[in-house]
Amino acid sequence: MGLEFRSKDMLVYSMTETRRETNIFWAFIIFLGSLGLFLVGISSYLVNDLVIFSEEIRSDFPFLPDLIYFPFNPQGATMAFYGIAGLCISFYLWVLILWDVGGGYDIFNKKDKNIRFIRRGFPGKNRSIILDIPMNETISVRIITAVKERGIFTRTLTYESIIYLETINHGFIPLTRLEDNLTGLEITNKAGEISLFLNRRLYY
Repeated sequence: MGLEFRSKDMLVYSMTETRRETNIFWAFIIFLGSLGLFLVGISSYLVNDLVIFSEEIRSDFPFLPDLIYFPFNPQGATMAFYGIAGLCISFYLWVLILWDVGGGYDIFNKKDKNIRFIRRGFPGKNRSIILDIPMNETISVRIITAVKERGIFTRTLTYESIIYLETINHGFIPLTRLEDNLTGLEITNKAGEISLFLNRRLYY
């Protein structure tokens, strides 16, 4: 949740969902691994030499053969199957990243006295999901912290905080997520900024 625009009458926060660095990293890794499996399976079907070691490698490791051959049935077919499945998953992830599914904006507008939440979906008639809330329906801004115990042997306690906007008709609306990986100071600053802008109390 990054601040995109700030003025006297407007606050705009951008929301990132599928275009996270971790998602791009794993989509790239899955693509490379799946492509390798697929090429090995196809090569075994064409009865080609699959893995050829250079003379430098074989001189350092004399126990390695000149090449490794995988029969198509069943090793090659299995690798090709998993390669195709992985490529499909990778393609799906890249499509989500390209379309920025789940991303959007939180717009606080004093002139219109309205708060608008915009989220992108899949292309189509209802690609954008929009929720409008009048500012006079807001009650407060809250920071809710949960304590979780992690680890089997160490039993480490972690504190996870989320900012919520309390409203009359829509209950508690989350303004941040755990996936945002915000520090305690960043969460406090954002909550304070929103509460001052809306002129609502901040509870934590």
